[in-house]
This record gives sequence, structure tokens and C-alpha cells, in this order.
Amino acid sequence: MPYKRIEDYGLIGNMHTAALVGNDGSIDWLCLPYFDSPAVFNSLLDDEKGGRFLISAIYAVDHRQIYFPETNILITRFSSADSAAQVTDFMPVHDEHEFGGDSWVDEVADLCCDDSKVIRLVQGLLGETSMRMECRPAFEFASTAHQVEKTDGGVIFTSANGERLSLTAACDFTIANGAAFAEFKLDHGESIAFVLEHIDRNGVTPTSLTTNEADSQFKETVEFWRDWVSKCTYQGRWREDVIRSLLVLKLLTFSPTGAIIAAPTASLPEEIGGERNWDYRYCWIRDAALTIDAFMRMGYVDEARGFMSWLGRRTREPHGDSDAPLQIMYSIQGEHQLEEITLDHLSGYRDSGPVRIGNGAYDQFQLDIYGELMQSVYIYNRHGWPISYDMWVSLSGILDWISNNWGKPDEGIWETRGGRKQFVHSKLMVWNALAKGLKLADERSFPANRELWISARDQIFLEIMDKGWNEELQSFTQSYGSTVVDAALLQLLNIGALSPRDPRMASTLQCIEQTLTRDSLVYRYDPEESPDGLAGREGTFTMCTFWLVESYTRSGRLDDARYLFERMLGYASPLGLFAEETGPTGDMLGNFPQAFTHLALINSAFILNRALEHGTAKNGGG
Repeated sequence: MPYKRIEDYGLIGNMHTAALVGNDGSIDWLCLPYFDSPAVFNSLLDDEKGGRFLISAIYAVDHRQIYFPETNILITRFSSADSAAQVTDFMPVHDEHEFGGDSWVDEVADLCCDDSKVIRLVQGLLGETSMRMECRPAFEFASTAHQVEKTDGGVIFTSANGERLSLTAACDFTIANGAAFAEFKLDHGESIAFVLEHIDRNGVTPTSLTTNEADSQFKETVEFWRDWVSKCTYQGRWREDVIRSLLVLKLLTFSPTGAIIAAPTASLPEEIGGERNWDYRYCWIRDAALTIDAFMRMGYVDEARGFMSWLGRRTREPHGDSDAPLQIMYSIQGEHQLEEITLDHLSGYRDSGPVRIGNGAYDQFQLDIYGELMQSVYIYNRHGWPISYDMWVSLSGILDWISNNWGKPDEGIWETRGGRKQFVHSKLMVWNALAKGLKLADERSFPANRELWISARDQIFLEIMDKGWNEELQSFTQSYGSTVVDAALLQLLNIGALSPRDPRMASTLQCIEQTLTRDSLVYRYDPEESPDGLAGREGTFTMCTFWLVESYTRSGRLDDARYLFERMLGYASPLGLFAEETGPTGDMLGNFPQAFTHLALINSAFILNRALEHGTAKNGGG
């Protein structure tokens, strides 16, 4: 089968793991039992070897996907001239872990992976529809063999290392070449339920559901998602787009620990045929903190509490040879080492290799993470749950360390692999960390090394104004002494470091428009002008386009902001999902769906809607 476009997939999940379901009814990506476990269906990264779980109509001439409204339940419909059927895909949701009020000292929940299952409810809608099913797992990223055996009511797949999957349904299965097949017909009103289940223990009886039982679990899952959506406080413009983005972000949370992953996929390319292929199934401090900001703006406090619990545990752990208080990323269960390896036996999406699993950037030095972190903590304390003294002690230690280490070069927000530089955005976010820490200390009357923090904060700002500014270019630049701009410089305005009326900010914004914007889409930087240690190019960075929307809004350019925002919505997938990047022809690139993009959509919608309602924009990071 040929590769589908990235935008031709929908996402389902249960806050433990997630699956990509194509508009042809094929599950082409699923890691079990957790987000960062090895994939059992990998055809997303190798169409021949990767394995899939396909249910489709044999003679369909049309197929399309929709989400059941205000849920993460996916419906794929197939039709011909005289027949129609649909597959309803969902994962029953686990009971969510309740994090205590003093989240900084809360302990991790016990992990249970025995109930990771996908339910696929197949229903006849019109006439008689001939259906086919193929389930062909490829355990351990298609690196290990497996056996398949028939059981009462289904089949069991067992890998060479003992990993087990069961598939049950009320139909006849045939087995060939390590796969299970079935063909069946459905009249109008008839249905059949397939249950794919990860079995972690020997002796566990596979789950088998009647169609009534599957329908009951469907209704329970609908109720869960709609109850969650009902807590959203946002009632402004583009609410449907905001809700879909929130549902994506919720799917990317790992409920047992509170971690939030950057994306559920690995090695989807930033350039077709290129080498910029990364594993995003981990928790970045930066991405998760910004996600919490988006959740908090929409009225979701529990998710913020869960992440703060996860983060608190990280602050109390040693970090090997590094004296930094935090790594830039961890596994969803808090592991520190995320060794990056290449899977040379996989060809990669549309032959875009190498396929990388793990992420070698885990030991990079990135100063900006502390700015995003303190921003989220500040918002959490104001609008979520007042932080504890123990939490403040940990944060004070981080701010002390920042004050003594802010002058070091780093790899920056974009995790470049071309060596450390004095990135302006990194300095800006360290400034933001100290600014927010001082505000928090004052508002709560906490003890603080105020003189140290104020001195460092002011030195950083003066250095940005001096060394980060290029007089000839009339713009701030990506790094000290550079002659190129970076979309991350928009944060000078968006977090309130500079006024939109500041001449330096206005000319920097103009420079970004002229050099990085193409047909309303924004590149994060130009790799040819600013080598990042990697070959090739990449698409426009969708989050940066939403950052530009926010900058226009804060500058009072509301017509420009609305035009750009609504134009960007047109680049969403048919299901309202966004990848990391957008290619020159509007095709999606990079891992999918991407938390960065969806949180930026939420934030820009919130800020723009507020400005349109009041006729003005609030300056600063509100």
C-alpha cells in the first residue's frame, strides 16, 4: 500500500498511548503499552515491513473521517453506489490518577498496562457491504519475529521476547504469514466488534465484546470526553478549533505521572527524503510547561497539577555529571537517559531515513527551558493552586543556579546540533525566569535572594540590548554577533520584554516578516544562513506562524492577526490536526499531531479573541 499523507491520519488514545488511524481504516502506528514503548504497528515508517491493522470496505469508492463531536473517538466511513459502512475507533479511558494539592511532593501512581485496548466497532449503514480485516503486527519496530495462533473467539500474537497481543471478534479468522485475516458482510443495522488488546501477563483471558457491550463502552468513552470538554471556560471565536486542539493536548498527557509528550510519533521527516527525523515521544520541560499555560487559560487545573507533580520529582533527582538542576527532557516515567539509535532495517516515511528512536538531545544544555517553566509556575500559582513552601525551595535553588550560569552558551530552543552559541532567545527566557520568580516571591512574600536575582536579571537585559542587537540590520539576531534573524525573537514582544511601540521591536518584527515569512507561513530560521549541524532544509514551523499572530495582536494589528490566524486554520488536516511543520505546497511535515502547534493555536486564539472583543490588545505575557 502506498504511503498516506501525514494529514490523512486521525488520532485516538487513552492517556497511556495513542494510535494513528488512516482515512482508509488502517492503524499504521501504535506503541504498546505506553507512548514511548516499541511500536507494534509501524507501517508509518516502513510501508512494507512495518505492520498494520486494517479494516475497510472491499468495494468502497469513497472514504472519509470525522471525529464524534467533542470526543477523541474517530469514525471512518466507506461508501459505494449502493452500500455504506463505518468503523468507529476508540480506546477506553483509564481511570485518571488524582494528584494531591501539594503536587510538588506527590508520588507517582502505580502503572498498569494490562488494559491497553483498541475497540473497532464496524457497522453497516446502507445495503450490504463487503468488509475485510488484516491484522499484521510487527513487534519491536519490526525487529523481532512472532507467532500467531487461533483461540476461541480470536487470535493471539506472541513475539519472540514474550510480548502478546490478542484480537477478538465474532467472525472467522484465517492465518497466513504471521497475520490474521477476515472477510465478512454487513447489512444495514448489522455490526461486529473487534478488540485488540495488549496482554502483559500469561493466563489473562482476552477481552471479547458483543456489539452491545462495545456500544456501551463507546457511550462511556463519549461521556468521558464530553464531560472533560464541558470544563472548558473558553466561549470565544473559533471555539471548535480550540476544543479540538485541547482534545489533542489531553491525548498527549500521560495520566499516571502527569508527563506531557511533544508528539505521539517518531521520525516523521521535516523534509521528505531528509535526515531531520526525531523521536518526540518524550516529555520536554519547555513543551509541557507551555502546554500547561494553554490548559490553564482554558480552565484546566488538574492537568497542570499533574505536570507539577511530575516536575517536582525531577527537581529532587541527581543529573549525573551535569550541575544543571533539570534536563531538557525525560521519559514519561522520568528516566534520564534517552539513547538515540537508528533503525536501519526501516526505510522511513516515504524513504526519509534514518529512522531514529530515542533522542540524543536529552543531554543538551538549553537555558530557555527555565523561562517557560517559571512562566507556567507563575500562572499555576495565580490561577490554579498556590504553590507550597517545598516547591518554592526547589524553585529558589533553580533561580540561584540561573543567576550564576546564564552567561553560558547553549544549544537553544531549536536543539541545534552545530555547537553551542549565545542565543538571544535563551537569554531572553532566562530573563523571564528571573522576572517571574521575583514577581512570585513578592506576591507570596517568599524568602528570596532578591539582590542576586535582580542583578542577574538586569545584566541579562542589558546584554541582550547590546550584544543581541545588530545596528546595520536594525534587528535583534539569532545569536550574539549573528546577521540572521530567528522567529523565536517574536517572544521579545509576546512575553512583554519589549513594548510593541519600541522601535527595536517594530523593526525586528518587520525583519522577520521580510526574511522568514512565505505566503503567511513562517520559517523558524534559515539553515543555510545559520548552519545547525544538519543537512537539508525544513518546512515552515507552524507554531511560529501562531507566534506571529500573537505579535500582530499585541501590536494592535488586529486585522492582520485575524487574517493570518484564519488563513493558518486552512492548513489544518480535515480533522483539525496539525503537524510540527507545513511544507511549501501545504503538506504536513514532522511529527504529528504536535503539542507545540496546538498549544500555540490555543494561545493565539485566546489573545486575539480577547483583543477583538475589547478593541485593544493587552501587552505583555498575559
